[in-house]
Amino acid sequence: MRSIQLKKLKKTLQGEVIVDTIDLKIPSGKFFALLGPSGCGKTTLLRLIAGLEQADSGQIFLGDRDITGIPIHERPINMVFQNYALFPHLTVFENVAYSLKLKKMPPATIKSVVQKILEAFNLENHLYKLPHQLSGGQQQRVALARAIVDEPEVLLLDEPLAALDFKLRERMLIELIELQDKLKTTFIYVTHDQFEALTVADQMAIMNLDGQIEQIGTPKEIYEFPTSSFVAKFVGTTNILSGSLTNLETDPYIDIPQLGRFKVHIPQRKDWMKEGCPVIMSIRPEKIFISKKEVQNFSNVLKGTVHSIVYHGRSTQYNVMLPNKTRLQVFEQNEEHFTQEVIDYDNEVYLYWQKENAVLLEK
Repeated sequence: MRSIQLKKLKKTLQGEVIVDTIDLKIPSGKFFALLGPSGCGKTTLLRLIAGLEQADSGQIFLGDRDITGIPIHERPINMVFQNYALFPHLTVFENVAYSLKLKKMPPATIKSVVQKILEAFNLENHLYKLPHQLSGGQQQRVALARAIVDEPEVLLLDEPLAALDFKLRERMLIELIELQDKLKTTFIYVTHDQFEALTVADQMAIMNLDGQIEQIGTPKEIYEFPTSSFVAKFVGTTNILSGSLTNLETDPYIDIPQLGRFKVHIPQRKDWMKEGCPVIMSIRPEKIFISKKEVQNFSNVLKGTVHSIVYHGRSTQYNVMLPNKTRLQVFEQNEEHFTQEVIDYDNEVYLYWQKENAVLLEK
């Protein structure tokens, strides 16, 4: 397996920049996710790697080989599309065997290889069915089987689960993880669904609406340590509070108008951090402890009033109105929720968090 590397890759369409001078290295044999809002250029980037689109400038490398100008049929790269793109007039067997027939492999070899892979995908009982006779999950498996039957070095997946219902999507995500782990093929997975990306990826890149990459890292790094307010708000749910950074040299805190001073943790001082500079503080809802009682041993505390409550099954979401009319979200696991105090609408509550659980971002 070989890595994919993009150097200064740029693509415009009718004068509009779709992919803006991207530098990115995707390690070989990993499950890599491209995550971003609709219209940020994720699919275009995938099509550039596949050879379905040509870049205006920049280079694409597969290992040490520059494949920028190489036609699609000469790239050891296959793609699974959002709508699966199965041939409607061909059976399951014929769809999967298609690329092998183009390579003029012996019929006996084709039969053996296709049957083996269809058994691996639990499709051996559907050999002679047409795509319209299959469920969404089965069609997705056929598309995957067709894409990997000729053992590509890279598999591109363009929102392949978008058409499936939630339960089936969850199951297929696990199957994709197991498949990639077994094949050790480089998977590049495009999605705008943060749950999918966080579930499948070994590494991920977050793209913004300007066609640029905001941050690259593991799912945990992206979620726990976002480097911009865009990433913090796009990946997961977060609370954003704005203030000024004070007492930077000794015991730093953020001063928030109408709310007070709150201790902050700065593991590594950034260049933009100056005494009195404007700053954003991001706090994930699950990092906040909510109680009607005063509790000790937390770095920070706020008082507010419960504005609304949303029951999510696994957790309960409390929307709390603060004195400055800002609304904070708090998630509490329900296994704790039912053994502790009952919190109801219009209750006055304390919100606690440790200074290490807040992330400071440049405003």
